[in-house]
Amino acid sequence: MANWVPYLLCAVAVAGLLWAEYRGSRRGLWLTKPLASLAFIGAGIAAGALDSTYGQLVLAGLLLCLLGDVLLIPLERPAVFRAGVFAFLAGHVAYSAAFLTRPLDGFGLVAGAIVLAVLVLGVLRWLAASLPADMVWPVRVYMVVIGVMSALACGVTAAGGPWAVAVGALAFTASDVSVARDRFVRHEFLNRAWGLPLYYGAQLLLATTPALV
Repeated sequence: MANWVPYLLCAVAVAGLLWAEYRGSRRGLWLTKPLASLAFIGAGIAAGALDSTYGQLVLAGLLLCLLGDVLLIPLERPAVFRAGVFAFLAGHVAYSAAFLTRPLDGFGLVAGAIVLAVLVLGVLRWLAASLPADMVWPVRVYMVVIGVMSALACGVTAAGGPWAVAVGALAFTASDVSVARDRFVRHEFLNRAWGLPLYYGAQLLLATTPALV
């Protein structure tokens, strides 16, 4: 029963986060977003993340994403936003390192890489006219890294690993599109309405995988 507590806490916190976003409550945002992110840390620990190299790397990714979540809260500070992007970038690297500790299926890896390359190039082309000059290369590098992470996740699942690895990684990738649209294309609640539940669902899925591999 205790293992479900982080998932329930995350769901409640995300509901509160969406309400805070809708109402434009900065206080509500600072209260609910870190709480939701701490919940997926708890889920990872409950799944045995401390007991294996794979789990420790996943936990490192979760912690870096928690840091990124906090750093993305201040909308009016571009330097803090860039630090948040770097934290998420490091989180994707940690996840990639975790996936590399597992068996990889060559066909699944190549197929995933092809699909992700098409998607990444499409997103970069879509964002090209909206990116500030100082964010062009950081976003390009970020998208390449998340594409590699998701391709590795596909390779792990195709090799017999848990479906939560690929689904979690791909959902994480999709949720990043909502962040990019909100930050660079059009700032509106609709982006957070679908992106935040998808993001937290992705992190919870990845947090469960130490118990499944």
